[in-house]
Amino acid sequence: MSGTGIISLLLLILNVIISIRGFNNPAFFDRYKFEVERILVYKEYIRLISSGFLHVNWFHLIFNTIALAAFSGMVESYLGSFQFLLVYFASLIGGDLLALFIHRNNGDYTSVGASGAISGIIFASIALFPGMNVGLFFLPISMPGWLFGLIFVLVSIYGIKSKRDNIGHEAHLGGALVGMLVGILFDPPALVNNWLTITIILVPTLIFIYLILTRPHILLVDNYFFKQHPKYYNIDHAYNAEKVSKQKEIDRILEKINKSGMSSLNKKERAALEEYSRKL
Repeated sequence: MSGTGIISLLLLILNVIISIRGFNNPAFFDRYKFEVERILVYKEYIRLISSGFLHVNWFHLIFNTIALAAFSGMVESYLGSFQFLLVYFASLIGGDLLALFIHRNNGDYTSVGASGAISGIIFASIALFPGMNVGLFFLPISMPGWLFGLIFVLVSIYGIKSKRDNIGHEAHLGGALVGMLVGILFDPPALVNNWLTITIILVPTLIFIYLILTRPHILLVDNYFFKQHPKYYNIDHAYNAEKVSKQKEIDRILEKINKSGMSSLNKKERAALEEYSRKL
């Protein structure tokens, strides 16, 4: 592990500052957390990035900042600050996009945390540094990078399939995959120098992602999450409910115009009518 680079340090500081504000301001936290309905229906795509700088509590924040500090320095010093930054944000967005795809019919699914981005940094380092060992937090033991990566992938796949906890395994797996691929893209010789480790990690990951793309029913399992989220509540219902709500508002505005004329409309009603006219 090398010293933390300037970009790594800035990311650590941003995570701490934004997370603390989220701890103290629930409205801020809700405005920027990852939430399927707000992203797919209301097009609030900023949540794909902003959610990665929020955490649920101090333990969550401290755990992620330690992990980022442990792996970011050597990746940044090896790839350079700009390419390190690209690995970080590509992993963050890639992890959230996989979570968004898997939970696209669960409109109220939410998550926060930098884990997807950090998983990408960890797996980029596993790909870039052959023979690397990964230490386990607070334990005086370590394991080969290929073994850590394989266990991580299998645990993530099991977590996605079983939904037995509240951990964002989808973002972890997506972030790890994207981070490894982008790291290899920036340093193609790693594919030759470390091909066995990369293959051991990529093959089960790509097979699982292929299966959920072509056979999404494999994720339909009876568990606590799905018991609490009825099958009839999905993003299509949320979208249709939003359309009905907007149409009712337009009907109310048109009725108001019919009774009292255009001059009776307030600023918000005029804006809604103009938006409706543009869509027509």
